[in-house]
Amino acid sequence: MGISIEQRKKETSRITLWGVAVNMFLAVIKTTGGIMGQSQALLADGIHSLSDLASDAMVLVAAKHAGEDADEDHPYGHGRYETLATVALGIILMGVAAGIAYDAILRLENPEDIAIPAPFTLIIAMISILSNEALYHATRAVAQKIRSPLLEANAWHHRSDAVSSIVVLLGIGATFIGYPLVDAIAAIIVALMIGKIGLDLSRQSVQELVDTALEPEMVEQIKNTILDIDDVRELHLLRSRRMGHNALVDVHIQVSPKLSVSEGHHISESVETALKDKFDEVNDVTVHIDPEDDESAASCKNLPLRSELLLALNQEWSKHETLKNIDDITLHYLDGRISVEAGLSYKYLSRIEDIPSLQKAFNEATKNVASVGECMLQFY
Repeated sequence: MGISIEQRKKETSRITLWGVAVNMFLAVIKTTGGIMGQSQALLADGIHSLSDLASDAMVLVAAKHAGEDADEDHPYGHGRYETLATVALGIILMGVAAGIAYDAILRLENPEDIAIPAPFTLIIAMISILSNEALYHATRAVAQKIRSPLLEANAWHHRSDAVSSIVVLLGIGATFIGYPLVDAIAAIIVALMIGKIGLDLSRQSVQELVDTALEPEMVEQIKNTILDIDDVRELHLLRSRRMGHNALVDVHIQVSPKLSVSEGHHISESVETALKDKFDEVNDVTVHIDPEDDESAASCKNLPLRSELLLALNQEWSKHETLKNIDDITLHYLDGRISVEAGLSYKYLSRIEDIPSLQKAFNEATKNVASVGECMLQFY
């Protein structure tokens, strides 16, 4: 069952506000502890937590706009706000990684400048690790529940905070046993990990912004689901893309050329229902009904419309005393020609024996009209 827009906003706001409260607490104790305990690493980690408050605010703003209903200016909704915010969060993660790496390189170059921190800084670092790891698991659980790439990005941001606090813990511990360089080396390794997470998140969201198709495996499953539906002969021009947590699909399906409009419409609705039922993320399906493969068949786009063609046909049929009474006409636009099926009541016949001559006259008169291909006269 799908998640409502209101529920998505509520879940996103709830878990993000928890993140704001935790990050505010950590920012205070780490910056204060870093200054009082003479730990540059802990102080830097405290500043890192302050940056997390800005990213949490970004998530709240983006979730508010992304959850708004579609309107005249945004007929597909506001899901791209979430995508843009995910790109921004990915960039923030890469910036955090660069900052950690830069600081670590400076410490490698000047190990003599590293002071011995106070023991209580270890406790603060451990509190930071446990708090951020708990936030990571809680945020990721909500992200998977409501299928939110934005919350997924924020969850990994919390994980990066936990990892950076581990680096701080290792660095502080290493200074106590005479290995101050361990902190810097570990920091560089962690920075590379965080940078990769940020790069992956940004790349995925940029692909969404440029309307990259769904994953090949999912596209293949969509194809099979459509072809399993009765009366769908073939499909082509299948296109897909993502918008926030949703997926959009449009497809051309080929059905029997002699179906009625209502039957073709019913088949298209069956395709739409089947895709939405099987794939939770698919929320918009556009189905184009084709009576033939319009990628290989001759184009019908320049053929006359029904009103224009009937005017020409009636002019030809009116020349015949009986054919002018034709009143049941079906047109089929196929392979660059128009197939004409017409009906004539028996009440207009003088003799049954006249049927062959009437059919011959009908064929000759009908084919005098340009664009007409096959033609058939039926009696009722």
